[in-house]
Amino acid sequence: MKKIGLFGGTFDPPHNGHLLMASEVRFQVGLDEIWFIPNHQPPHKTGRKRAESHHRVKMVEKAIQTNPHFRVELIEMEREGPSYTVDTVELLKKRHPEDEFFFMIGADMVEYLPKWHRIDDLLQMITFIGMKRPGYEGSTAYPLLFADVPAFDVSSTLIRQRMKQGQPVDYLIPKAVECYIKEHHLYES
Repeated sequence: MKKIGLFGGTFDPPHNGHLLMASEVRFQVGLDEIWFIPNHQPPHKTGRKRAESHHRVKMVEKAIQTNPHFRVELIEMEREGPSYTVDTVELLKKRHPEDEFFFMIGADMVEYLPKWHRIDDLLQMITFIGMKRPGYEGSTAYPLLFADVPAFDVSSTLIRQRMKQGQPVDYLIPKAVECYIKEHHLYES
């Protein structure tokens, strides 16, 4: 049986903060692997134009290519409509019944757990791991593990803005991701 951390996100683009969080959680919780799950259509993020799904998947692949404990899971790309975590976890548990799953969330999302689609069902299937961040309490009545993640003030929004303005993104995203973005003219103004 493997202990697997699930890390969902738009990853538009993936950045070094994502990699740092995944690495720290894997180490602190004792997980065997971290599966990055790019969202097809996250229910809480509507309106903003995202890079096309195949580009986001390719960027995640490039971001994690040097870590043998990281992999991309395309389960949410395989279906249409909103990507609800409970649906994703149900499918993964059917495909991998022998494995134990943990779902990684930022401390800023902990307070929204009561609003998650079918949260009570989800809590029966997985363990949540809250990634502590400065400025967020992360308190909840739900059972959670917490991981202390070093502060790394970077976001995908910041990366997109810097790229549009022609500013450097060195040390914010993996070089392979930066090259891919430039090659495919993503996030240009």
